[in-house]
Formats: sequence, structure tokens, C-alpha cells
Amino acid sequence: MRDDHRPYRLKVLLGKLEAAWVHHFIQPQLEALGHHSMIMKPWNLKLYGRGISFGTSVHVITARDRTVRLTTWAMNEYQGRIDVADSVLICPGVRIDSACRVSIGESTMLAAGAYITDADWHDVYDRTQPIGQTAPVVLERNVWIGDGAIVCKGVRIGENSVIGAGSVVTKDIPANVVAAGNPAKPIKPLDPDLPLTTRQDMLGDGFAVATQMDALERWLRQDNTWWRWLRSKIAPSRED
Repeated sequence: MRDDHRPYRLKVLLGKLEAAWVHHFIQPQLEALGHHSMIMKPWNLKLYGRGISFGTSVHVITARDRTVRLTTWAMNEYQGRIDVADSVLICPGVRIDSACRVSIGESTMLAAGAYITDADWHDVYDRTQPIGQTAPVVLERNVWIGDGAIVCKGVRIGENSVIGAGSVVTKDIPANVVAAGNPAKPIKPLDPDLPLTTRQDMLGDGFAVATQMDALERWLRQDNTWWRWLRSKIAPSRED
């Protein structure tokens, strides 16, 4: 469809269905799930293992062909942990694997297909040994990981820094820079004279945001009817 013809009541119903799915299937698998978090198509969010927590106003976007997968491993002395702070955005196809600890800072954005890991997953010389070497990964506040980028074990990415699409981050990246490449290196600093607006700035008052979004949905869908939506699904035309 070129346009979204779903009437307001249908959108509300689908939102309640997603919220019920999260409450019944997702929340019991998490150590914590903060208020005002939103998981779109939550049946495409795959969680494996203990020690996964979400802060408040976390947004997860999934797709049928691009599931989001967060996995922690527990084996011998290893126990993975994934901590997702407030107002984080996780886009379709993101994967996070942990046998140690992965910390995602407030307002961080993980673009589609990004991968974060804190382990090698096999010993370099004895390939039969799982896990291999581990080292924690820390993404500080307001980091942006670009489409398809890979963040490897032991990496710390400083506050506000941006990692270019397709980059492979093998060493620490300082704060307030744009980094790219394989291996990723800083290519330019952020302009200190320009203000930074974060997702937390937008989502900090969860109740107000929810009220505003509901009012916007009502306005956008005021002309949508059940009949037009059904017709667009059964016999779509160029007008749809």
C-alpha cells in the first residue's frame, strides 16, 4: 500500500494486541521492562537466556523477515548479560550476543542489521571450545550505530559518537566523533557549537508523549473508514 488506510479504532486494537503479547510472552523473559516501552510486532522479537533488561521508553521495531535477536549464554564460568537503558531504539535485524556483558546507554540508536558481541564464540586454536575470549562492550549515552555495523568484544564507544554503516568496530571509539571503516576509526569530530537533541529529550515524559501520539493518530486517520481499508486489502488500486 502507498498509504495506511487502517481506521483509528483498528490501530488502537492492534496496539492492544501487541501490548498483550508483550505482557504475556516478552515481559516474563526479561529481568526488567520499563514503562512506556513499545515493541512493534513483538512476535518477531526473539529472546534467549537470562539477564536481559530494558529501561523505560525503549522502542523495538521488528519485521517478519528481519527479527530482532538478543541472546545471553550461560556455560561454566560464563554468564551473559544485556542491559538496554532508557529511550534506546532497536531497529529490524539487530542482533546482540553476550557471554559477558553488553551495556547499551540511554538514547542509543541501533540501526537495522547492526550486530554487537562480547565474545569470540570459539577458541582460536581449539575450535571445539565454545565461547572463547570475552570482554564487556559498553555503548555510552546517545551513541548511534549505523546500518549493518559490527561492534566486537571489549569495545567502548564514547558518548554521542556515530558509527558509520557497515563499519567493524574492534577498538575503543572516543566521545563526540563520527567513526567509520574496517577497522573503524574516527574520521571527524562532532561540532561542539551545535546542540544535540537526544531521544530522552523527546521521550522523557512518557505520559505526555503517549497522549500526543494518540491525538496525532486520531487526526491522521479521521477520514479512514473500515470499508476503504477492507477494499484496499482485497482489491487495491492506484489510489491506495
